[in-house]
Amino acid sequence: MVPRNADLVCHISQESPIPLAANFTCRAGEVLAVVGPSGGGKTTLLRMIAGLTTPKDGQIRCGDALWFDAKSSLSLTPQQRHIGYMPQHFGLFPHLSALDNVIAGLDHVPKALRKQRALDWLERVNLHGLPDRLPAQLSGGQRQRVALARALAREPSILLLDEPFSAVDRETRERLYIELARLKQQLSIPVIMVTHDIHEALLLADKMMLISQGKMLQQGKPFEVLSHPHDEAVARQMGLRNIFDGQVVEQDVERNMTWFKLGDELIVSDSAPALVNGQAIRWVIPNQGIRFNAISSGRLCKSINKLDVLIESVLVMGESSRVIASVIGIGSVFNADVPTHLVDKLGLQAGVQTTIALKSEQIHILNAPSSS
Repeated sequence: MVPRNADLVCHISQESPIPLAANFTCRAGEVLAVVGPSGGGKTTLLRMIAGLTTPKDGQIRCGDALWFDAKSSLSLTPQQRHIGYMPQHFGLFPHLSALDNVIAGLDHVPKALRKQRALDWLERVNLHGLPDRLPAQLSGGQRQRVALARALAREPSILLLDEPFSAVDRETRERLYIELARLKQQLSIPVIMVTHDIHEALLLADKMMLISQGKMLQQGKPFEVLSHPHDEAVARQMGLRNIFDGQVVEQDVERNMTWFKLGDELIVSDSAPALVNGQAIRWVIPNQGIRFNAISSGRLCKSINKLDVLIESVLVMGESSRVIASVIGIGSVFNADVPTHLVDKLGLQAGVQTTIALKSEQIHILNAPSSS
């Protein structure tokens, strides 16, 4: 068994049958979220780490234990790697009860202790009243919690979660979020979580890796990736909608500032990548970088990057509202999620003209796409 405090180091690549290239470290006690669209290679990567699929090239190591090495044709089985793995469709034994499904993951525990240990884990995922039910008698969310209990009960050297919270209701999901955070502190093991939910990754992960069509696009702390995407592909995958054209007017490298035009409006960004005057750029601003003015008072009078806008629509979605506004005289459209109470307070509604301010420190100039 791999001891606790062992980091996972993964360098793998292949061109076929599914193209995939990944190079990353997941430290003990760290949650790494692998984020990307369906068919992008996320589940394949997880299966390779688990030992269920063999990469064509590279190496996978957990602590001092070498799990896979293409040069020496070494590839340990999932049992030898002692992983906790929760597949997307749960992988429960249909003929076994919830209790027996969890017991099936406890072969490392003395037989006399297995039943109580399994019952304890079912209680931790709020299934203490359903130990005798078969998977077919459980809801999708309940089956998911049985699968999670089984993966955790193994006391694994690494925990692999494939879309772990997709089938559960909001209340259960939030309870499992708390359980995962607590588990991360208790078990000093790497946790790799595949998800397509950016919010989930921002909430739970210490590190995020974006993957698309088998390629790593960017990795880093979730908020850093959100606020500093490498390029437009990453920005769009992160769900950023406010992406615009611009033209560089001036740079002050010492002060780390760039001025550029949006139509006829001058915008300043607190960054100065290597650009030249007149160069065409693409830039992005996240939702939290946009401030709306009060209709009745000029509270943004001291702000830079002020734009007069016409509100096109306001869609109330519970505690948050989606506000879509176009820049007057330019037509560029901004999307913002604004707390509904603030929408009411500021008098934001379709047909109203107001002012927005763009925080200069939140404006990020994107890298041009590579020609390769």
